[in-house]
Amino acid sequence: MMAALNQVVLPPITDPTVLAAIERLARRYVDASGMAMDVLQSIGTSAEGLIARLPGPVRSRLDRITSAALSRAFDAAAGSRRVVRDRGDWFNRMASTLSGAAGGAGGLAGALIETPLTVTLMSRAILEIAAEHGFSPEDHEVRAEALRVFAAAGPIAADDATDLGMLAAKLSVTGQTIQGLIARVAPRLSAALGQKLAAQAVPVLGAFAGASINYTFTRYYQELARVHFGLMQLSQESGIPKEALNERLRMAILSLQDRQKAVRRA
Repeated sequence: MMAALNQVVLPPITDPTVLAAIERLARRYVDASGMAMDVLQSIGTSAEGLIARLPGPVRSRLDRITSAALSRAFDAAAGSRRVVRDRGDWFNRMASTLSGAAGGAGGLAGALIETPLTVTLMSRAILEIAAEHGFSPEDHEVRAEALRVFAAAGPIAADDATDLGMLAAKLSVTGQTIQGLIARVAPRLSAALGQKLAAQAVPVLGAFAGASINYTFTRYYQELARVHFGLMQLSQESGIPKEALNERLRMAILSLQDRQKAVRRA
């Protein structure tokens, strides 16, 4: 009985303009993951068992490396925006691609060293998208929202939208410290980066694999940032609670994914 009383009743969304905006965001989310699988196929590997390919010592260090990278990334990314003006999606993807190529040329060791730079470049890309949607990257809460983008499952992981990381309620508690949020986000990003490192370690391909995968990861998190901050902007403009928009988006994503599965089976 108490559980029923504590449930929040979300308002229905009937405005066709809002529904159309949610549908566009859902399409963006679904399309973001699809490109990653195409890239993996192009470099001759698959998502199956990627993490298992990493040496044990690398897997055990990855959480620590990711936490440290996230702790420094947003300050570095915000600082770089004061020195170098925003250049847009293309520039950030190319910078990440070049970083991935350099890391991939050095094999797994090179890719591991390059990881903090990749996280910083992706962080800057996310902050630029926050600014594009009218949010100040200098604001503490906006940086926290940018961190939540990294809580998504990653472009290589199977994600059926039942656990949308950047939309999960457990990550939307207001007043969380940045370090507390990093502690929650780091394991999710670490798993995604582990898949990235394993894919970059494909023999022979080296720099090409590193460049392709870094491009894919940066594009993926840019697209998710547009979904995340687009939803926040939609909430501000429409007055509809973000929780209601989140739930409608989740349903729209599941519907799109179901339709895609039906087409593949036909």
